[in-house]
Amino acid sequence: MKKSLLVLAAGAALCQAAWADVNIGVTLSTTGPAASLGIPEKNTIALLPTTLGGQKVNYIILDDASDTTTAVSNTRKLITEHKVDVVVGSTVTPNSLAMIDAVAEAQTPMISLAASSRIVEPVDAKKRWVFKTPQNDIMMALAIATHMASQGVKTVGFIGFADAYGEGWYNEFNKVASTKGLSIVANERYNRTDTSVTGQALKLLAAKPDAVLVAGSGTPAVLPQKTLKERGYAGKYYQTHGVANNDFLRVGGKDVEGTFLPAGPVLVASQLPADHPVKKSALEYVAKYEGAYGKGSASTFGGHAWDVGLLLQSAVPAALKKAQPGTPAFRAALRDALEAVKEQPGAHGVFNMSANDHLGLDQRARVMVKIDKATWLYQP
Repeated sequence: MKKSLLVLAAGAALCQAAWADVNIGVTLSTTGPAASLGIPEKNTIALLPTTLGGQKVNYIILDDASDTTTAVSNTRKLITEHKVDVVVGSTVTPNSLAMIDAVAEAQTPMISLAASSRIVEPVDAKKRWVFKTPQNDIMMALAIATHMASQGVKTVGFIGFADAYGEGWYNEFNKVASTKGLSIVANERYNRTDTSVTGQALKLLAAKPDAVLVAGSGTPAVLPQKTLKERGYAGKYYQTHGVANNDFLRVGGKDVEGTFLPAGPVLVASQLPADHPVKKSALEYVAKYEGAYGKGSASTFGGHAWDVGLLLQSAVPAALKKAQPGTPAFRAALRDALEAVKEQPGAHGVFNMSANDHLGLDQRARVMVKIDKATWLYQP
C-alpha cells in the first residue's frame, strides 16, 4: 500500500512538472510556395528562449505546406492534442485568416507571422485573441505611394496574388494612390503556383504605366517581373515587403535589379543611421541568426518570428503572476499581457499594443529599399 502511494505521488509530481511547462504551438509554411518565408521563421524559432519567467518552454512546430486546410488542422491539433498556451503562425495571410475561428473557439492567443491587417482588424470577439508581428499592408502601401510620387510616377499597373494577400494589397494601395496623385491603370491577378503570366503581362504593357507594383510574396513574386522584363517593359518596378529575403534575390537575379520595396528596418540594419530607434534591436537579431546560420543569411521573415519571441518574453512572466500554464486562466492572462506590451523594441519596429491595436507598430517599422547589385540598399 505504501509503495503504491509512493508511485502515485511520483506520478503526480511528474504531471505537475509537465503541467508547469509553457507550450508554444507553431504552424509554419516550411514547404510549398511560401517555403522561402517559412524556413527562416522555423530557423528563428530554434533561437528563441527555452525558459520564460523561470518556466521551461516547449516549442511544437508543424509544417502546413503553405496550405490553408492544413494550417487549420495543425492549429486544432496543437490546441487539442498538445494543449498549447499560444499558437504562432501561420506564415501567409490566407492560412492565418482561416485559423482565427479555431483559436477564438478555444480562447487561445495566436500571434500571426502574416501581413494583412484583416488578421487583427477590427478587434472583435474573435480577433481579441489574435495578434501579429508583420507590418500592416497600409503602412507599406503608403511608403510605396510616397516613393512613387517622389520619383515622378503618375500611372501604376498592379498585379497581385489571386488570394487574400493580393486582394488586401490592392485595396490598401488603392486607398492611398489618389492621395499621392497616382492612377491605377491596370489590375491583374495570378496564382502562387502559376508558371506563366504572359496574358496578364500583355495587359499591363498595353496600359503603359509609369510603374508596376507586384503584390506577391517569396519567390513566386519574381514571375510577373521576369515576364515584363522579357517583354521589354522599361518602367519602374515595385514589390511589397513580402519579397524581402535572399531567395527572392537569388531566383530573380538580373530581372529584379533596380526594384524598390518597403521593408522592416532589419533588412538593412547595418545601413541605418546610428540614432534609428530600431537599429540596436535589429542588429541583435541579425547577429544571433547569422551566428547560427552563416553570414548574409538573416531574413526579414525570420525577424517576424524573433519579434514573437520578444513579445512572449514580455508577456509570459506577467501572465505567470496570475495563473499556471496549461489552464484557461493562463491563456486569458497571456492574452491580456500581450495586449499590454509597451515600447518593446524588436527586429522590425517598436511594439505598443493596446485593446484596439494588436500589431502595435508605427512608422518606425518601415524603410524603403532598392535592390542594387544583388543586395539591399537603404533609401534615406
